[in-house]
Amino acid sequence: MWREAVTLSVILNSPPPKKHKTQLLLLLKVKTQRSMINFTVFSSFTLSAYFDIGTLEYLSFMVIMSLYVLIVLANLVLAVLICMNRSLHEPMYIFLCSLFVNELYGSTGLFPLLLVQILSDVHTVSAPSCFLQIFCVYSYANVEFCNLAVMSYDRYLAICFPLQYNTLMTSNKVAFLIVLTWLYPFVAITVLICLSASLPLCGNVINKVYCDNYSIVKLACTDTTVNNIYGLIYTVVTICVVILIFYTYIRILHVCFCGSKQTRQKAVSTCTPHLASLLNFSCGCFFEIVQSRFDMKHIPYMLRVFLSLYWLTCQPLFNPVLYGLNLTRIRILCKSLLFGKM
Repeated sequence: MWREAVTLSVILNSPPPKKHKTQLLLLLKVKTQRSMINFTVFSSFTLSAYFDIGTLEYLSFMVIMSLYVLIVLANLVLAVLICMNRSLHEPMYIFLCSLFVNELYGSTGLFPLLLVQILSDVHTVSAPSCFLQIFCVYSYANVEFCNLAVMSYDRYLAICFPLQYNTLMTSNKVAFLIVLTWLYPFVAITVLICLSASLPLCGNVINKVYCDNYSIVKLACTDTTVNNIYGLIYTVVTICVVILIFYTYIRILHVCFCGSKQTRQKAVSTCTPHLASLLNFSCGCFFEIVQSRFDMKHIPYMLRVFLSLYWLTCQPLFNPVLYGLNLTRIRILCKSLLFGKM
């Protein structure tokens, strides 16, 4: 293309007839249009990580459908339980309710499309649906970290400043933190999607079982410096949030070791589920990031698929089980609901 432009420039600066100049300009225009065809805005994407498993696809469909139903029921029951019981209208349980709602949101962003693709012969997804799934999955992850950060801050105030807790954690502050937990991820991921959706692509094959932003950016035919810089800033902010969470729990542990036995027991009973949830989700996200950025062909294919789905499938089921079993008040209310005892 560059050589043609140079050649055309030389010819245009020479004195050939005007008609010849017009023909050359038309030729250059046609060639430019043809070259732009390579930068296609595809109407759909192909998910190439699926493979033929024969009659086992029906078994896989039933297993994943059962997992999705179990996730929806577990998180929905706990969210409704917190909303309906006034005794649980406290900051810690309100933040927990937000966490359970996010699990419903994230799993709904993944499982319906996953179930459709399992039974489909052609594993394609429309571009709008693909970007919608990316938005749901990425915003789910961001809301999860923000929610865990807010919960760690709440536990920090409750354990380190018990006398001032009600003054520091007011209802207005709780509402502000909940809004911030959801608003920041939605805005950040909207910008991310807009940057990726505007890229001209040279292909439409995504080597995953679900849509992924980084996979689409790798298909771009143009410079992706802006996307890379924004993605780097987004990643750094997320890492800072995780570091802040761990720092908060370190402060809590320091206060507990310096305090009474009762204080230590209270801290362990309330902070253990938070830490377990954070470690589980962080490890899942770490595996996914490593798998996306580096060549992992030496790892068995099924293990790669499992690791790419772990953070999206296990966390929504892990949280309600973890908090339902470890938090006494929720456990008692769940027993009352299941066995009909008030």
